[in-house]
Amino acid sequence: MRKSLVFILLFTFLFNCKEEKESLRTFPDLPSKDQSSLILKYAKGFAVENYSTHKILTINSPWPEAKKTYKYLIVSKEQLAVMTFPSGAYDGIITNNITKLVVTSTTHIPALELLGVEQTLVGFPGTDYISSEKTRKRIDDGLVRELGKNEGINTEVLLELNPDVVIGFGVDGVNKTFETIRKSGIPVIYNGDWVESSALAKAEWIKFFGVLFNKEKEADSIFNNIESDYLEAKKIAANAKKQPTVLSGAMHKDVWYLPNGSSPEAQFLKDANVNYLWSDTSGNGSLALSFEVVLEKAQHADIWLSPSYYSSYKQLEEASELYTNFDAFNNKSIYSFVNTTGATGGVLYYELGTARPDLVLKDLIKICHPDLLQNYTPHFFKPLN
Repeated sequence: MRKSLVFILLFTFLFNCKEEKESLRTFPDLPSKDQSSLILKYAKGFAVENYSTHKILTINSPWPEAKKTYKYLIVSKEQLAVMTFPSGAYDGIITNNITKLVVTSTTHIPALELLGVEQTLVGFPGTDYISSEKTRKRIDDGLVRELGKNEGINTEVLLELNPDVVIGFGVDGVNKTFETIRKSGIPVIYNGDWVESSALAKAEWIKFFGVLFNKEKEADSIFNNIESDYLEAKKIAANAKKQPTVLSGAMHKDVWYLPNGSSPEAQFLKDANVNYLWSDTSGNGSLALSFEVVLEKAQHADIWLSPSYYSSYKQLEEASELYTNFDAFNNKSIYSFVNTTGATGGVLYYELGTARPDLVLKDLIKICHPDLLQNYTPHFFKPLN
């Protein structure tokens, strides 16, 4: 009895000591007095908590209707060595001295260049799609390795590069390649800039890269300038005396796809002060209409923008003679961004358009209101060949 009682008391003492020791550990999830959050004006897909010793990055919307959020710890190597936290608390741990990086979308390239950290890029799937002259030179110099296709990244080459982090994107969270990369010990962060519902929200993801590279102030300043330019252009467009009617999109297998009225593309047109003929629609994804419906409403539209991947009037007519029924076709009032490409054929709009919505808006204003922005030359959009 005495031995049992002594054993119980000893066990209780040891357990309490262990519990006290556990309570002294540093758990990064616990708030502290120096906690602050990154201020975001438009973006909703990510959030950042700043502590004196580390940052916590949360990805809220990695893809449309995502059920899972992803949480990452960003910390120095020195602090990580003395920090303890529950196993599985984070989806990845990134040391905040990134020297080697892999990104998987051309929309990520401008952020790296704007922040002056493009030298960290060591691999990319589909390097021919990159248009930037600065990054193309690094590719030509052999400093950025080709990683194959985005759907099936060459993991052997990627693991050989051993980057500090991979910036990926996903449409549903099912990606065996990213799982392989994660299991090898390389963190993968889903970038959801493309899920955002407005152009300025997408552009604000430069702050995501600012957090990774400890360049929050620089990222904030860059975004503020872009936002200011965008809002100033919008104010200029509001002075237009006429609203031209606008058609967009083209047919694919007899179905005409064009932006719905609540999409970021339609928001550009609204801010450019034009009469987009489907501005009163809403919903997820593009509108899918018959040719007859589009013709009835837009046959006499003043301007036709972004007719899919067609780069010339000849291509349009060869695809379908039905296109010749539109006034915009016959008046040569069709404009597209597909003819503005890099040295290897990458479309510049798909790379820079997300980061620089101010340039996109100015292009549309220049096209739709020629008397405004008289000294401006469109950056992306050109008349169809």
